[in-house]
Amino acid sequence: MALFADDHSPSLDEPARVAAPRPFRERFGGWAAVVAVVIAVLFALLPSPYVIERPGPVYDTLGTAEHDGEEIPLIAIPDETTYPTEGELNLLTVSVVGRPGATPSWFEVMRAWFDTRQSVIPVEAVFPAGVTDKDRDAQNAAAMVDSQQDAIAAALVELGYDFPREVTVSGIAEGSPAEGVLEDDDVIEAVNDVDVNSIDELRAAVQENGGDQPARLRVLRDGAEVPLEVTPADNSGVFVLGVGVRMVYEFPIDVELQLDDVGGPSAGMMFALGIVDELTPGAMTGGEIIAGTGTIDSAGAVGPIGGIRQKLWGAKDAGATVFLAPESNCDEVTGNIPDGVDVFAVETLDQARAVVEAAGEGADMGDFATCPVS
Repeated sequence: MALFADDHSPSLDEPARVAAPRPFRERFGGWAAVVAVVIAVLFALLPSPYVIERPGPVYDTLGTAEHDGEEIPLIAIPDETTYPTEGELNLLTVSVVGRPGATPSWFEVMRAWFDTRQSVIPVEAVFPAGVTDKDRDAQNAAAMVDSQQDAIAAALVELGYDFPREVTVSGIAEGSPAEGVLEDDDVIEAVNDVDVNSIDELRAAVQENGGDQPARLRVLRDGAEVPLEVTPADNSGVFVLGVGVRMVYEFPIDVELQLDDVGGPSAGMMFALGIVDELTPGAMTGGEIIAGTGTIDSAGAVGPIGGIRQKLWGAKDAGATVFLAPESNCDEVTGNIPDGVDVFAVETLDQARAVVEAAGEGADMGDFATCPVS
């Protein structure tokens, strides 16, 4: 009998109620869940074998950029008559998050996989094994310098200037068809009696010749024309002479391009458009913000680039509604176009200029080629 009616302690007449132990399977399952969460968190924080591409800085080729602590024009043409411009002709960049030895965590990679603005790519695709940071930076800087020279040449050709454009031999592969025939600093003027004024034109002429017969070359060597013959080799369906070449120009006017800490050749087309705008009366953009990307050669051919998805978002963030893309990049563009941005596919500087001028005039753009939205 209980001593107190409200006493919840067990009485002599009532056995004590003891909690039954939890089943082993239930206790083990709880601990397993905790361990799994800890392992997942630790794994998410581990470095991955990937890097992440994001939209990078945007530069207006008609504007200025910082250089040694002061703002200077991206394009300067000091000794020629230039004309006022309006709007923007934006070149676009891609920022890479991570590098060998300091790659993003798996958590960062998983977030980037679900972000349309970002791309996840293997680290070796950006940082090839055996290539030092110094070598890679030097290669990117050289590519930018070459692309700027090509942009100047393309713009001046577009504007009707006549000047030497020399496809110059800068290395001969051992055992190649050109070994013992061509020499360093030879200028390849023509292939099969067709003049070549750019590296792309040389490649196209050699490819058209094929490997079943010799290609007839007209070469300028030490100031004298020399006729030569070289039978291209078949490199997996691509016919090659086995030489490295570079472009050498003698520009009729001085054009200075300035852009620090940006490498690669993808700014060529936008620089060329900016030069054309500066040297022609009237504001080509009509005040519009226009962005684009693409390599260019001295003949005005626009070539493909990398990171175009990130560049599309960079253009969107900069307020651009018109985007110029290399036609050869359309397969990457389709399905990745931000709302409010119209993407026009171009293969030449002349086509790109026509799109910009039409946009600036507010003209109907329906006849221009576009990259499909989806």
